Amino acid sequence: REIGTIIRSLGCCPNEGELHDLIAEVEEEEPTGYIRFEKFLPVMTNILVEKRYRPIPEEILLQAFEVLDPTKRGYLSKEELIKYMTEEGEPFSQEEMEEMLSAAIGPESNFIHYRDYITMMVIDEN
Repeated sequence: REIGTIIRSLGCCPNEGELHDLIAEVEEEEPTGYIRFEKFLPVMTNILVEKRYRPIPEEILLQAFEVLDPTKRGYLSKEELIKYMTEEGEPFSQEEMEEMLSAAIGPESNFIHYRDYITMMVIDEN
């Protein structure tokens, strides 16, 4: 259950389907709920060497937020963000949603100023 967090902490951004496939690749024949490090290490090393699951570039993230903000206000309300995160595309889990909201939403304004948020979440690849 923590493997996605580990992989993402290494700078990889697989979607849920890719993560599921990766777990299936390193899981034991009889799933125990645990992954053996000896099995995980070579698979993860290959992923890092091949630069698989690279994060989305900043410009693409900005375009995505701008699609959700057709009037170009530069922000989305908490309610709008929750709607998009739960009703569109690959839905966020409750835990993912709460984590994102706590990092993205201004506590006083109840808005996400997405340019600031994108700057905060982009990984420097250099």
